[in-house]
Amino acid sequence: MKTIKGPAIFLAQFMGDQAPFDNLKTICKWAASLGYVGVQIPTWDARCIDLEKAAESKDYCDELKGIVESAGLQITELSTHLQGQLVAVHPAYNELFDGFAPKSVRGNAKERTAWAVQQLKNAAKASKNLGLNAHATFSGALMWHTVYPWPQRPAGLVEDGFAELAKRWLPILNAFDKAGVDVCYEIHPGEDLHDGITFERFWEATGKHTRCNILYDPSHFVLQQLDYLQYIDFYHQFIKMFHVKDAEFNPTGKSGVYGGYQGWVDRPGRFRSLGDGQVDFQSIFSKLTQYGYEGWAVLEWECCIKHPEQGAAEGAPFIKDHIIRVTEKAFDDFAASGKDQKFNKRVLGLI
Repeated sequence: MKTIKGPAIFLAQFMGDQAPFDNLKTICKWAASLGYVGVQIPTWDARCIDLEKAAESKDYCDELKGIVESAGLQITELSTHLQGQLVAVHPAYNELFDGFAPKSVRGNAKERTAWAVQQLKNAAKASKNLGLNAHATFSGALMWHTVYPWPQRPAGLVEDGFAELAKRWLPILNAFDKAGVDVCYEIHPGEDLHDGITFERFWEATGKHTRCNILYDPSHFVLQQLDYLQYIDFYHQFIKMFHVKDAEFNPTGKSGVYGGYQGWVDRPGRFRSLGDGQVDFQSIFSKLTQYGYEGWAVLEWECCIKHPEQGAAEGAPFIKDHIIRVTEKAFDDFAASGKDQKFNKRVLGLI
């Protein structure tokens, strides 16, 4: 077993135009002041990182590490959630997702996809230059509009969809393999990889690629009403990253899982700050520790009620209190009588 690393914080939801949230140096000092020891960096935010430069220059990456380490922190992983989303976009979502891409490729789905693929390949090189071993992203989606089968899905549609998704991701997975970095897909509604079955289908379609892994975030499973603890039992060998995010699900006679097109405050399923929702983190940390999870516990803050700065301040001690320092000996070692084969045979009645 390993002691989980942390607490760490995903910077995406906290970056802004006002100090200390407007550049990497000052936001790292802010995070450190709250008790965090690691930061997960969103690669689409130029205030944090120049991804292309990070892919090309080890010296630049050393400078980035120096900025983070000067605050007493480590870089846990890089994230390409927005770029990964653009690897596979159904045409119905083209205009909605165009905002994730630079203006130069908006309105041109083919060029936008090519840009996204290159971004992921840059992230592989940048991760290697930074000495990282895991990367966070989204899978994108070609089939999400068919998630509820009405009208019924045509025969072979799902198989063809995963084949195409794997075809787009294989060159990226190979680039990460060359860099020695795992690709961790956040299992998330809106993505074709949104539960255990869909992850399995994608993994099979990639030829069981060894770099195809999971970013585990229990909040998305609460909103789907999926057993997030048994999920760890099923997929612990794939879980290489962990977002610590809380959620709650309170269905009514008017609305359930689908939310009735309501805003976040009024939905039965909604994300909450750590400790304010229903996620059993004590059991999650126990299971991940039991199965030897070696990665970071990273706060991803999303809450429709609480202020982000309060959520961040409360998040560091919450995670720290849940990290289990693993034992190096059994609790009943004091009663051990040593190894004696003849004694064992007598106990077994063999002599």
